[in-house]
Amino acid sequence: MKIHNILSSFILLLFSYSATATERVLIYAAASTSSSMTEIINQFNKATPEINAKVSFASSSTLAKQIEAGAPADIFISASPDWMDYLQARQLISLQSRNNLLRNKIVLVTQKSNNLTVEMNNNFDFSEKIEGKLCLGDTSHVPSGIYAKQALISLAWWDKVKSKIVGSKDARAALALIERGECAAGIVYFTDIQTSTKIKLIAEFPENTHKPVVYPVAAILPASTSANIFLNYLSSPQASKIFNSYGFSTN
Repeated sequence: MKIHNILSSFILLLFSYSATATERVLIYAAASTSSSMTEIINQFNKATPEINAKVSFASSSTLAKQIEAGAPADIFISASPDWMDYLQARQLISLQSRNNLLRNKIVLVTQKSNNLTVEMNNNFDFSEKIEGKLCLGDTSHVPSGIYAKQALISLAWWDKVKSKIVGSKDARAALALIERGECAAGIVYFTDIQTSTKIKLIAEFPENTHKPVVYPVAAILPASTSANIFLNYLSSPQASKIFNSYGFSTN
């Protein structure tokens, strides 16, 4: 009986050690990175079994507020430098780990059956061309919506079209509304449309109409060894290849 108890205790200790041997890293990532990050995390977990990477997606503003409130994130990938700056000002990120990971574009899209055409200049009456609603991220806090508003103002389209705007929680949600035909057109990220079979690209907004669409990444304090390992992986050729395949530019 004693031998059986000793053996049982040894097995329990072994299982306990195995459970703690795998470290966890939790990434909070902008919704627009969901397709690429899901693939990268699957690849990372296969290549690095000693670390279990998981991810939570939402708009950058939502994630930043959750991190500020004490959410257990290890890494933050933002679709805007502004929300990374927000956390930096509150001394919640590792400055040494902060890096501009990706670049993106904002684009005008519609359903494939729509024959919408536009000219990207101040003389074009965009509001007359939109027969219905214009979907984009909420312009008060969602990065894709903020970039979109900047572009619309720059092209002198904002005042005439703002009454037609439907704001959504993030760019992916705006895309879903367009796919379902609830909006005549929308402004989303270039990367959002890469896997959609229902959407077509109308035009890219000129880069000089809005701030650069930059995705910074950083470790949340206190930065763990596992977080630093995953950050290094995000800059690897393997990860860059995946990001590029979804339309992101990598530095």
